[in-house]
Amino acid sequence: MLVVAALGGNALLKRGEPLTADNQRANVRTAATALSAIVRAGHQLVITHGNGPQVGLLALQGAAYKPDEVYPLDVLGAETGGMIGYMIEQELENALDHAYPVATLLTQVLVDGRDPAFGHPTKFIGPVYSREEAEARAAAAGWSIAQDGDKWRRVVPSPKPLDIPDMRVLQLLLDQGVIVICTGGGGIPVLQRPDGSLIGIEAVIDKDAASALLADKLGADALLLLSDVGAVYRAFGTSQQAAITELTPDEARALDLPAGSMGPKVEAAAAFAERDGALACIGKLEDALALLQGTTGTRIQRGQA
Repeated sequence: MLVVAALGGNALLKRGEPLTADNQRANVRTAATALSAIVRAGHQLVITHGNGPQVGLLALQGAAYKPDEVYPLDVLGAETGGMIGYMIEQELENALDHAYPVATLLTQVLVDGRDPAFGHPTKFIGPVYSREEAEARAAAAGWSIAQDGDKWRRVVPSPKPLDIPDMRVLQLLLDQGVIVICTGGGGIPVLQRPDGSLIGIEAVIDKDAASALLADKLGADALLLLSDVGAVYRAFGTSQQAAITELTPDEARALDLPAGSMGPKVEAAAAFAERDGALACIGKLEDALALLQGTTGTRIQRGQA
């Protein structure tokens, strides 16, 4: 089975943890243990991951240097893809006793410069702040900000991913049995010029949407959307909350879910699961193999309950 596993932010940094290399590596080591079980069970694996906290931190560091020399978000996305990919690659090699080849591929993802998302930023990046501090930083730096739980964060455009120009390279690696880490942070957002050439654009693509597109283009058997939540819940956070074990794509889309958290995951899972035989699972990172086996989490596929 070809499995695309998308790691949520908790795989790299738990909410409230300082964004240090040591913290990230410890969390990645835990993720690698869970993912190695999929490989040892005989499945082929492709790994994607988010980068919201990391790309936001790099943007802050750049702004603290020289305002007229700030690096754009596509370049910062490439930097985080390399950094996070390196950690996952190394820890997964260690977890597998170096018995399997692992490689990180910086991945360009095509978007449309006319996407409405460029006029309506929604993607959270960087650390959390009190409302007062977020408003002060936004006024000084020209940010857009939005509420994230009981805190506030910077938001940037998150256009829809349309295509993955690096598919040929990715397929070459998979054909050689390589475990590939790719589409980090939703991929590096690029536009296609009229002459066919590519150029980066300031945005951060949603990791789950990009992972669903990648899984579909690969013809993957399963897409795992992994986080610190055990399943999709009805009435989440209330005394009536109940885990949902199985959904069809239409049932998944009909759920009323928060746009900033579980909503994008369910939308991405439903899109992938439209293909006959395609299975999308949502659940905890440490339950990755159990999700494939159907013993936990939420499974979305056509023809189910």
